[in-house]
Amino acid sequence: MRKIVQIVFICLLLLGTTTMVMAQTTTASDPDMSLKETIYKKYKKEVQAYDKKTFDALFFEFFQKQSDSKLTLSKEEYYNYTIKIAIYSEKLGLLYKDQKEESLKSKKEWFDKAYADYLKSKH
Repeated sequence: MRKIVQIVFICLLLLGTTTMVMAQTTTASDPDMSLKETIYKKYKKEVQAYDKKTFDALFFEFFQKQSDSKLTLSKEEYYNYTIKIAIYSEKLGLLYKDQKEESLKSKKEWFDKAYADYLKSKH
């Protein structure tokens, strides 16, 4: 009987320890993820309505501003461009099923762009 009580006690102790370890929050690898998700939700429907001409204008404008050495985009401006491009990539995957994998990869690449990397490239 004593062995059963000891086994139950050890199991409860392990369960409690495991639960505490699992419940700890992990730090996000991207500190800007909440801003990106907010922008994504804000512009998703708008960007999905873009035609190719509107998207091309957005894309060209982004690269013009990004390459302008006298101009530094704010964090929100930078993410507005990159997340909109990611949303359009997602749209292409929905329209062209044979390119779905490529478009999801492109979406992820644009979504993963970091403002800190952009700032490093400006200096």
